[in-house]
Amino acid sequence: MFLLFLFCLLLLHLCSNFLRLLVRQWLSPLHRLPGPPSQSFFAGNLEQMHDMANSDLLSQWEAQYGPNYTYRGFLNGSRLMTTDPVALSHILGHAYDYPKPDFVRDSLAAMGAGNEGLLTSEGDVHRRQRKILSPAFSLSHIKSLTPIFWDKAEQLRDIWLQSSGDSVPRIDALSYLARATLDTIGLAGFGYHFNSLSSCDNTNELAHAFSVIFSTARKFRLITILQVWFPILRRFRRHNTTMSAAQATMRRIGLALIQERRETVSNERREKKTMLLDGDKTILGRDILSVLIRSNLSASSSEQMSLSEILCQISTFIAAGHETTSSALTWCLYALVTNPNVQTVLREELRKLEVLEDDRERLTEEIMKCQYLDWVVRETLRLHSPVTNTMRVCMRDEDEIPVDCSPTSTAPGGYVDKYGVRRYTIKVKKWDIITIPIQAINDSERLWGEDSKDFKPERWAAHSLSRANSIPGLYSNIMTFLNGNPIDGNRSCIGYKFALLEIKIFLYVLLRDLKFSIDPAMVIEKRVNVVTRPFVNSDPQLGNQLPLYMHRVCRDDVKKDVAVA
Repeated sequence: MFLLFLFCLLLLHLCSNFLRLLVRQWLSPLHRLPGPPSQSFFAGNLEQMHDMANSDLLSQWEAQYGPNYTYRGFLNGSRLMTTDPVALSHILGHAYDYPKPDFVRDSLAAMGAGNEGLLTSEGDVHRRQRKILSPAFSLSHIKSLTPIFWDKAEQLRDIWLQSSGDSVPRIDALSYLARATLDTIGLAGFGYHFNSLSSCDNTNELAHAFSVIFSTARKFRLITILQVWFPILRRFRRHNTTMSAAQATMRRIGLALIQERRETVSNERREKKTMLLDGDKTILGRDILSVLIRSNLSASSSEQMSLSEILCQISTFIAAGHETTSSALTWCLYALVTNPNVQTVLREELRKLEVLEDDRERLTEEIMKCQYLDWVVRETLRLHSPVTNTMRVCMRDEDEIPVDCSPTSTAPGGYVDKYGVRRYTIKVKKWDIITIPIQAINDSERLWGEDSKDFKPERWAAHSLSRANSIPGLYSNIMTFLNGNPIDGNRSCIGYKFALLEIKIFLYVLLRDLKFSIDPAMVIEKRVNVVTRPFVNSDPQLGNQLPLYMHRVCRDDVKKDVAVA
């Protein structure tokens, strides 16, 4: 009888939440905006959007409804989709009033970022964490980590060179780059040796634990949708023994790493010098975790991170610093094999720096100044953003989001709602959901022109980006790293300088000695599951991969290729 009573209470709670949700969605002012018709009451337009990475769905919707429109989500609720630079500036510039929805934060936490990591924290907690982490991501400190970037890039190159003894060796670029970037973030992030490149199987227990957590959390189930809108159901998650063991492993190793770094920092303070790890190129006091702990100890007691917060940052480093960078590097190689002339020109530019090989510090500085390399990286991150979209929820009781009021050759400013009224702001209420389609903004024809879907590094040459100049991106007028306002919530990517330097050093090392190509008959498509990964259209069952051919490049080959190009 008691169990029946509890069941009835739970059912009543779910029904009341269900009705409250329906009423809230019905009263949302977002229903005034135009948008595509709903496909079903339960899922709205979500099924249409399932494979939008390989379609022009959002481009079609933008062309038909403009940069500000609504689509339908769970239970037919209206959600704002915007590619409007003015609206984006407002939303990202008031990040603490427009945080990530709880269900997004919950999903990120389940995938390894933790409930108290930088990716999932909001408000004052996020501001405090970012302040403590900032010294670790300054450009001067990141440059001190470049020996790790060089070592791992050269280790990967040597592995590929050893296999180039075959006539035309084929490698899965995605797999190798994922292992190389995991090794890099392990050493640069917290001085941990994953040794993924030197071992093809998942023998490292921390790497295996993260793989289990990340892959398990990405699995899609019906209960996942219900947990989005009925948080009480999150308490009834199925116990997963493998997942629990993986989480215990991450906690055990993470606590040991934190303790080791605390002792190192304490010794530094006592002895007033940096202690080196004998026989290792990694400087214990220089990895990101050490700098975090040093910064944390220098903060006032009220500003310091707790032990559990620091522990969450370790898993955040792995999730954010490994998956996204490997995705960006993989898509950069894909762009270069599908645009061989670009690969040739880039290789020639990089080969000019060989005279600086004996001075790595100066060579690194020159790599960062390479103009064409910079264009290639920008264009890759524009066309192949590792994360394709993000979501926000309005937490103000109500707000009016400004929109672009600049008239065009075909229409005056503002937008016309579905009742025919021209408006210059978008009214939103508390709990209204907003989708920021990062990839759709990056390749919007309205913002970038008719060639917006083409890979053209030269577009960055004369700053002739027209309307794209208004995009409020942190880096090069693209939304890949987002942006923010330090006063009211800076949600931009704190590690973007780390990622850019790592990507450029890897490209320099790989392209200087290797030439890559792809089977022209092979169709590569995108699979979005947290980050964007490639797969072969004809062999989807083989999972995410990027099969490439490669061979060693001699100096004379470079000169011949340039002559042809």
